[in-house]
Amino acid sequence: MPALLDLRRRIRSIRSTQQVTKAMKTVATARFKKFHRLVLENRPLWHEEPPVLSRLLSWAASVDSVYTEVRPEKRCLIGILTSDKGLCGAFNSNLLEKAQVFLEEKERQGLSFELLLLGKKAWNYFRRKPYPVFRAIGEKVDRLPEAEIKQLAKDIINSYLIYKFDSFYIIYNEFRSILAPSITISRLLPLESGRESEGRTLEPDWEPAALWLVERLVPLYLERQLKHVLLESQAAEQAARMMAMENATKNAEELISDLILVMNKIRQASITKELLEIMTAVEALRKG
Repeated sequence: MPALLDLRRRIRSIRSTQQVTKAMKTVATARFKKFHRLVLENRPLWHEEPPVLSRLLSWAASVDSVYTEVRPEKRCLIGILTSDKGLCGAFNSNLLEKAQVFLEEKERQGLSFELLLLGKKAWNYFRRKPYPVFRAIGEKVDRLPEAEIKQLAKDIINSYLIYKFDSFYIIYNEFRSILAPSITISRLLPLESGRESEGRTLEPDWEPAALWLVERLVPLYLERQLKHVLLESQAAEQAARMMAMENATKNAEELISDLILVMNKIRQASITKELLEIMTAVEALRKG
């Protein structure tokens, strides 16, 4: 059996770890409340933007724009968004596993693609894979400045305009509940053109011109959708880390209880042994 000194050292070590997990849970809870509020405030607008813009493009179908062009899908840009840090359960591993399945499916379809890697975990996973990388942001994804998000959206739009890609997908964790996020694969480009109901014709008066609106609204839409997925992923990550640290704290408490029980048994056995030795010595002296 282990010595009492070893058990005491192990209990102190586990208590120190437990204090760290409690602190990390507190930090994750505070950050989760912030991102959760932002997600709930903006989610209705984010989810309504694609159908509204699709309807706009259907009205402007006669406009000679690359955004309204229907093209076969041969080349894809696939974005994969993970966290920079670990200690958040299966948050990253589940997403990377689903992303790998999605990429293999695209390969079976004979499509070529490049990867947009957002997050250190995505970069560390795919840098060993034989996939071409369009761009990689391997750190501080949770603090990307507005200017960098805008530039990223601009780079994607420019690549789409010169026919480098026919579509743009992004794979991310969307916040659904504290218990588990929802891994989402969303196609941001091209937008599906909405269809007007039969028997109804609509000829809007464009002010300014239809082409002017389309050319400016689509880049703005992509920029806002990138902000959307970043905030959704942040809320889901903090919720996952909060649950992981809570479970780690509970497990540490259970382990400490088990070790204290073992330590008490060893102490009890030691005391019993000493009492037996004393009684044996007393009995020997009495007989002598």
